[in-house]
Amino acid sequence: MENKEAKCCANSVLSWEQVSRLNEVLTEVVPVHGRGNFPTLEVRLKDIVARVRSRLELSGIGVKDVRLNGSTASHVLVQDIGWSYKDLDVIFRVDLPHEAEFRLIKDVVLGTLLDFLPEGVNKEKITPMTLKEAYVQKLVKVNTEQDRWSLISLSNNNGRNVELKFVDSIRRQFEFSVDSFQIVLDSMLSYYELAQTPMLQAFHPTVSGESMYGDFSMALSHLRNKLIATKRPEEIRGGGLLKYCNLLVRDFRPASEEEFKGLERYMCSRFFIDFPDIGEQQRKVEAYLQSHFIGEEKSKYDYLMILRRVVNESTVCLMGHERRQTLHLISLMAFRVLAEQNAIPDASCVTCYYQPAPYVRDHNFSNYYVANQNIPTWLPCN
Repeated sequence: MENKEAKCCANSVLSWEQVSRLNEVLTEVVPVHGRGNFPTLEVRLKDIVARVRSRLELSGIGVKDVRLNGSTASHVLVQDIGWSYKDLDVIFRVDLPHEAEFRLIKDVVLGTLLDFLPEGVNKEKITPMTLKEAYVQKLVKVNTEQDRWSLISLSNNNGRNVELKFVDSIRRQFEFSVDSFQIVLDSMLSYYELAQTPMLQAFHPTVSGESMYGDFSMALSHLRNKLIATKRPEEIRGGGLLKYCNLLVRDFRPASEEEFKGLERYMCSRFFIDFPDIGEQQRKVEAYLQSHFIGEEKSKYDYLMILRRVVNESTVCLMGHERRQTLHLISLMAFRVLAEQNAIPDASCVTCYYQPAPYVRDHNFSNYYVANQNIPTWLPCN
């Protein structure tokens, strides 16, 4: 009985306004950019999802359902919340018992890309490996006892990658309540396939959503009011630290300030456990900036300053020199961001304070003073 109530609490039916936004997302043309001389593919999410699902089932891989996930699902539920959705993240729930299923999924997705090549392109000589090199930005496979899933990310130069994720099992599917939503697409895909009329308020499919946080209404309230809440951040790879700072820079605030002071320590601890090396930390932060701040260059500096503050105030698991090393890294990255934006002031307009050398020591006084010489203490940098 409790499981049924929990499941009911985690699910909700979308309103017409939300279904209408979902329709816009699924029917919008998204370019998949090719490397080198390969042409750009014009893809509608509804088309590529329907074709991949159909071909998987024809190949013997049953698809339990298809879901829209992440920031795009949040955008569908609540518009204008302070961030633009980036990746188009779609989850196919499937069974992946053997290595063969992973290979078959990759072949199906790459074969589907052939359908979207422009007319006049000779498809006979294009191999799956060629398509992978031309259009796939990221290819991930995880096959452990607790996690079995794969990800194929299709390139978009503006950061709006089409990310197709095939999930058998995964321990953690969200970081914070505001990114915990999944919208089931099956009824929409059936409508596109069968309906003869445009989607209207009086005639549209029933679409359900689920919050992996566990309480749909509460998570939706957090999203609308720009509140940050999570559960067990120590379970999240990286602790959710980078996403947390991303929410802060977009004017989200902790639902409970007192609780988050403790949670910040968990986030920092897990981040440094997963990325103990300073080089790994740099690569992780740089990759996050690159993928989450496209077109938002001015926000990068603010983000890094927030990250530095959280690390400075909440890190308890590092030795002193390790902590200083990480803080120094973040400061250098912030300085570089300013340099890239030409936001560093002209040095000719800056004066620097100069402390004279201790020429003479007065043993009756606890500090140094300058001998009777005309030495200015404010000198221009140039």
